[in-house]
Amino acid sequence: MPHTAVAPDARPAHADETPPPVPQRVLVVEDLPDTRESLQTLLKLSLKLDVDVAEDGAKGLAMLGERPYSLVITDLRMPKLDGMKLIHEIQERKLPCTVIVTTGNGTVPDAVEAMRMGAYDFLLKPPDPQRLVLLVQRALRERRLQDEVAALREQLHGRHAFLNVLSKSPKMHDVFELVSQIADTTATVLVIGETGTGKEQVARAIHDASAETRPGPFVPVNCAAFNENLLESELFGHEKGSFTGADRKRIGRFEQANGGTLFLDEIGDVPMSMQVKLLRVLQERRFERVGGGEPIEIDVRVVAATHRNMDDLIREGKFRDDLYFRLNVVRIDLPPLRERPEDVEVLVSHFIRKFARPGKPIPEVEPEAMDALKKAPWPGNIRQLENAIERACVTSRDGVIRLANLPRDIAGRGDARHPFQVDLTRPLPDQLAELTAAFEERYLRKALRKTRGHVGKCANITGLSRRSITDKIAQYKIEKNDFKKD
Repeated sequence: MPHTAVAPDARPAHADETPPPVPQRVLVVEDLPDTRESLQTLLKLSLKLDVDVAEDGAKGLAMLGERPYSLVITDLRMPKLDGMKLIHEIQERKLPCTVIVTTGNGTVPDAVEAMRMGAYDFLLKPPDPQRLVLLVQRALRERRLQDEVAALREQLHGRHAFLNVLSKSPKMHDVFELVSQIADTTATVLVIGETGTGKEQVARAIHDASAETRPGPFVPVNCAAFNENLLESELFGHEKGSFTGADRKRIGRFEQANGGTLFLDEIGDVPMSMQVKLLRVLQERRFERVGGGEPIEIDVRVVAATHRNMDDLIREGKFRDDLYFRLNVVRIDLPPLRERPEDVEVLVSHFIRKFARPGKPIPEVEPEAMDALKKAPWPGNIRQLENAIERACVTSRDGVIRLANLPRDIAGRGDARHPFQVDLTRPLPDQLAELTAAFEERYLRKALRKTRGHVGKCANITGLSRRSITDKIAQYKIEKNDFKKD
């Protein structure tokens, strides 16, 4: 889920207005004084630009941290910090500036490597003034377009953002309204939703909305990750010597969350014996550490969550109805992504920015691919969409996300007769590699679905080793847990 926060009732003013153009500045990083001054003078006189200079890469990097620059013109061979390292730092820090390198004849291979690292272009020394001016004009024009697109994306993000959650769905806006209403209360909250719908993000939104009245920490616990004994120690802590291996006192999650929020994820998987102890803590607001006898007072808001049907669990005798009533003071039902298709495009835009290659333009999504994304059923919800977009950003090599870049089970919902389009502007080996990867992922997902995520059984079906299956699951960003619940 997204990570942009705004106040509960805040909406950006004039959100539909086009942002005003930002003044463009140029930084020349060059260790030779004559070259440095001539470049500065040329750009000032010819293009009326605001041009600053730095005598080495270290000074240039410091100046980039002090004020924004649209364009950096840098030499490659310099003392203290050379041009390659400067480009690397610009990419690492994700600074929104374009880089042009200048180089002598002997370092042309280095200049090509610099472009591979993200530089826009290079010029041989001494640069031809007319060519330099034209290159700078073109680079600044493209930079302004990139900046404007980024600003518009930020506006779109802000218009549909509420604390840690991004949505323009009316159903989710009802959730936002409810979170705002309970922000200044201590009511216990139960969040119900399918796997991948963002239950923890909603819990964090509740915590963030309560920050003024409850400034303590947000402490998450996955209750399904611990057996009964470990879960008791995890929640309540233990005294030294209380059991074998307890060589020191341990503070539990309830104590850690004092004054803040304790998020109990997968509450439906808590063993019955632990349910009794949880109920007592919620009623009395006190507990004892394992092996301890002194009661500990706590002031904690509890937010619990589950993907399971609580009514079924109670009917089957697997969950106490009195604990359910204690947790279900405020209930939030999160709709699955398939019930809010209007959010797909907003989330895709967010994830593309998140996974875009450093220093490269934000990828575009071709209409056929976006149509497939909107039509997909998304059984794994937002988590599955995020994984699909990360894969698409990794496999897209020309800044355009196509059907072939999407997981096969998503892309296959397009035109069944032509699931992959022939693109004569791209080399055949590249397209064949994408087709092979897409088929391999589709095959693997089908095998995992048949075996309910069991790696060993999947290996038997595919004829691959367990190690290969595990590596491919990581390569294609496949979430095994999505298949265990099918």
